[in-house]
Amino acid sequence: NRQGEHDRTPVAAVSQALRDGRVSATELCRKCIDQIQRTHYLNAFITITGETAMEQAQRADNRIRTGKPLGPLDGIPFSVKDNFCTENIKTTCASKMLKGYVPPFSATVVQKLLDQGAVLVGKTNLDEFAMGAGSTDGVFGPIRNPWSYTTLYREQSTEDPDSDWAISGGSSGGSAAAVAALSSFLALGSDTGGSTRNPGSLCGVVALKPTYGLLSRHGLIPLVNSMDVPGIMTRSVHDAATVLRILQGRDERDSTTVQAPSTPPSLPEHFDIRDICVGIPKEYHAPGLSTDTLAQWSRVAAMFEQAGARVQEVSLPHTQHSIVCYHVLCCCEVASNMARFDGLEYGHRSTIDSSTDAMYATTRHEGFNNVVRRRILSGNYFLLKSNYERYFVKAQQMRRLITEDLKNVFRSGIDVLLTPTTLSDAARYTDFIQEDNRTRSAQEDVFTQPVNMAGLPAVTVPTALSRRGLPISLQLIGQTLQDWKLLTVAHWMEQQVNFPMIHLHGDSDERKLDRLVRERTHTIGS
Repeated sequence: NRQGEHDRTPVAAVSQALRDGRVSATELCRKCIDQIQRTHYLNAFITITGETAMEQAQRADNRIRTGKPLGPLDGIPFSVKDNFCTENIKTTCASKMLKGYVPPFSATVVQKLLDQGAVLVGKTNLDEFAMGAGSTDGVFGPIRNPWSYTTLYREQSTEDPDSDWAISGGSSGGSAAAVAALSSFLALGSDTGGSTRNPGSLCGVVALKPTYGLLSRHGLIPLVNSMDVPGIMTRSVHDAATVLRILQGRDERDSTTVQAPSTPPSLPEHFDIRDICVGIPKEYHAPGLSTDTLAQWSRVAAMFEQAGARVQEVSLPHTQHSIVCYHVLCCCEVASNMARFDGLEYGHRSTIDSSTDAMYATTRHEGFNNVVRRRILSGNYFLLKSNYERYFVKAQQMRRLITEDLKNVFRSGIDVLLTPTTLSDAARYTDFIQEDNRTRSAQEDVFTQPVNMAGLPAVTVPTALSRRGLPISLQLIGQTLQDWKLLTVAHWMEQQVNFPMIHLHGDSDERKLDRLVRERTHTIGS
């Protein structure tokens, strides 16, 4: 039933069903918790908040029954990456270091969702302290991509499906898997160099990295303060816009937040794409870009052009230095941020207490994994007095040049940039772990992290399935504080590509989906 686009979005449709009494918030909550348990093999969740979620859902039902819903998210189940603080719910960052830590407050973005009546069903798994590109390096084990469990993927695999599965991407892999596997209608992630867009891309969900400062970082356990942004994962661009409207704006507890620009109540129903100029960065034809991803990039660019948008090649000459620059700055800020974890006030504390220094050292050695320890050591090395100018200052200078490249492109009349999000579809876990975390992150963040350097908004939109039956997504990059315009273009693109809905193996509609997917897969390479 093709009604208005707004009515066809999952959150809007479910919100209306709640108001009409066709479904209750408690039913909805129970279905999501059942789905979490049914798909436990994905390892997407660290904590399931079943009891408190049902209480929240019951309160939502009472409000809706009396005609006093709090907003469009009242009664809608959501999940949160486990590096956001949640009051009276343990927060682990997937690390032994925070074992037993229960925050006395909730992160601002979490509290805003709760204040709107959204129902928190659980905390999602991640790479330890959000350091990784595969969600394979947390203390609770790797997260599996839900698309590994579709019939299309299984049919082309000759191995045991329990061993031949694809990664979810990182570091917000649990949040992406939760949304893709239909156990949450939306999820929060964090994005420092692509950590929402990467897993969003690989799991076939919409993932928005807002303009730096538009969403509060208060209560997000920091990785790189100057680049961290809370990210939004949903099943549609409209849903991302709905969540963005609720979360954006100043927060007195975060001095980096900015006033949100005024926006219409929803994305426009009709949008003239002929008013838009799309830039294609020539430097983003990176080594290792898969033929499937390149084909989709070309196809969607042609789609824009055929619809009347202007499409032109642009240059971002300093992009080639971005990964090295990011690595230096990331490690420096990690070294500073991780200093707070000393075993004194909360979290893990070593039993070795022969001296304060010994207790500090052994606590941090036991509590952090190799990835975190290496970044701390690298950061402290870069910040040594003898190295400061050579590494940290040079990286800051390069960051300014990368930012200027992007500003110059937008000054030239470009409205959005269209790029790949990742080099390819999701890697098999057994292949992915052959390389170390540093190498993997450098490869996987090549298209995403320049945006964090410049503080710009970006969104990844699933566009097609690869020959392997796994999602391929493309990224749109916008101008500072033009997140709404970015989402408007992304919504138009989403309508054109018509990405299929996931059906896990054994679902009743699986055969119908397979037929649909096979038809759409033929567009690959065309």
